[in-house]
Amino acid sequence: MMDMNALFGLNGRVALVTGGSRGIGKMFVEGLLSAGCSRVYISARKVEQMQETIAEFGEDKVIGIPADLSQMDGIQSLADEMTKREEKLDILINNAGAAWGQPYLEFSEAGWHRTMDLNVKTPFFLTQKLHDLLVAGGRGDHPAKVIHVSSIDGQRINPWETYPYQASKAAVIQLTKRMAARLIQDNIIVTSIAPGAFPSEMNKAAKNAPDASAAMIPSKRVGTKEDMAAAAIYLCSRAGDYVVGDTVTVDGGVVNASLPSMFNDPAG
Repeated sequence: MMDMNALFGLNGRVALVTGGSRGIGKMFVEGLLSAGCSRVYISARKVEQMQETIAEFGEDKVIGIPADLSQMDGIQSLADEMTKREEKLDILINNAGAAWGQPYLEFSEAGWHRTMDLNVKTPFFLTQKLHDLLVAGGRGDHPAKVIHVSSIDGQRINPWETYPYQASKAAVIQLTKRMAARLIQDNIIVTSIAPGAFPSEMNKAAKNAPDASAAMIPSKRVGTKEDMAAAAIYLCSRAGDYVVGDTVTVDGGVVNASLPSMFNDPAG
């Protein structure tokens, strides 16, 4: 019989979750701890929110490092701090991101750059700067794992004028494949998770009006922390060791199980 703890457990592993103080990032943190990670580092710009998350889970398990990852110096600073504290890194979840919406004819360059930089540039360069720690993490009895957080908005368009957000998340899915092809050579497996509607500050509709959001989802509900944690645990554990470069869509069926509206219309 298979040992489920060995298959899905993360006992003793060290992880870093960017943007880990709230929303989907916090869901990842709780899941990794529940699966047995010994330490989970989180980064965030807002120190107060980070301290609240640390207090909730325990400062012996969650360690906060303030960082603005929209700039290269912030990326380097976080990598340097991790190198000071750890000899290896088993799991990196690149979750920090930004969204910006404006009408097409008014869309600003500032909004474009912030979104594209944080969503695409940051995952690449933070992983690059942490390469040695990840290589060390992959020298044991399991590969190191890198998960990029993309979005279903990179798989299909949404109704809102969030042009660089949708473009950036599509780029993350392709970036995942290209990085996976390189990093597998160092026993580092790169994958992506594409969330749908989960309650968060970035998805206020799912947070503030979950019933209205659920009505448009084939599964008829918004995502829960268990849904998101389970996806991360699968990919980070032995269970996901043979999944390389792929994107796991966690959205209740929005992308792959939504019927065209004409089939939902009795008069159609």
